[in-house]
Amino acid sequence: MTSIKWLGGVLLGMVCSIQVQAHGGLSLAEDMCKLTIGPYTMHFTGYQPESTQEKEFCEDIPNIGRTIVALDYIDEALRTMTTEVRIIRDTGAEPGSEGNLDELTVFHSPPKVYMNGSVTFEHDFPAEGKFVGLVTIRDNGTEHISRFPFAVGTGGKPDMLYILGALALAAGAGIFFFKKKQNL
Repeated sequence: MTSIKWLGGVLLGMVCSIQVQAHGGLSLAEDMCKLTIGPYTMHFTGYQPESTQEKEFCEDIPNIGRTIVALDYIDEALRTMTTEVRIIRDTGAEPGSEGNLDELTVFHSPPKVYMNGSVTFEHDFPAEGKFVGLVTIRDNGTEHISRFPFAVGTGGKPDMLYILGALALAAGAGIFFFKKKQNL
């Protein structure tokens, strides 16, 4: 009987942690969508209005098609610097040794100052694949580049916590019925 109470406590704890995670990054310290560029940070948010409505993502892009990306400056100093955004096909090469970036580029937003603190762009991904995002900031001859690989067409994989919760629930039910059957 003690093992059933223990299992019930574990399951309850998992359900509560799933609810907390579902609210996203409520504090900046836990914000998983931070993009670091040298000493600076931006908040990265992606949307696919046609396929996932208002659901946000900040890692792999769930589906092909129209994608809207917003990069919001966390550091005020970025408002006076130029920001350039480029998306290239991932060749598997070492960072910086991809070769001719223009040949690999699928999206490019030239360097520009964004005084409002937000860079927003839209791109239509016609096919699944692996890509690399390059965000470059420049200020008085100093250049910082953030390089982040991502995949398109991952199908919006369910959150791992939900999968683990469902598996734990199924295991708990199995143990419960097994113990109950032994007591009969």
